[in-house]
Amino acid sequence: MTLTDEQKAKVAEWIEAGANLNEIQERLRSELDITITFLETRFLLADLDLEIKEPKAPEEPEKPVGETAPAEAEIVTEEAAATGAVQVGVDQIARPGAAVSGKVAFSDGKRATWYVTQYGELGLDPEEEGYRPSEADVMVFQTELQRLLRREGF
Repeated sequence: MTLTDEQKAKVAEWIEAGANLNEIQERLRSELDITITFLETRFLLADLDLEIKEPKAPEEPEKPVGETAPAEAEIVTEEAAATGAVQVGVDQIARPGAAVSGKVAFSDGKRATWYVTQYGELGLDPEEEGYRPSEADVMVFQTELQRLLRREGF
């Protein structure tokens, strides 16, 4: 894909303003009438030598030597067990082949890994083979997942 110098400047402005990949993809479509996939957007930015500015994470207080933070999956499982509710977490690094991924613990305590592909397809990989969450849990999971992904900028 070839962009004009003016279009390249717009993309650079968006990045400078703090836009994430999804926002750039949407603005290319809405403002420049260029429709490309999420992955193509990443390649375009690489070709233009542009990098998304990662929001600065708040600094964590120092932990004493030997003390580690619990893994995301452990936090999700503990919260679900304590509340009997569906708990959803987002991975810091998406699993291979996914745009975003994470863990979910359902109200019955069963766990699964979830992922969304670059094409927007949602997948669920339960730890227990053949497990299917209840319809109510699936509805809560989807609602919570949408909320989390909006908050994360997807």
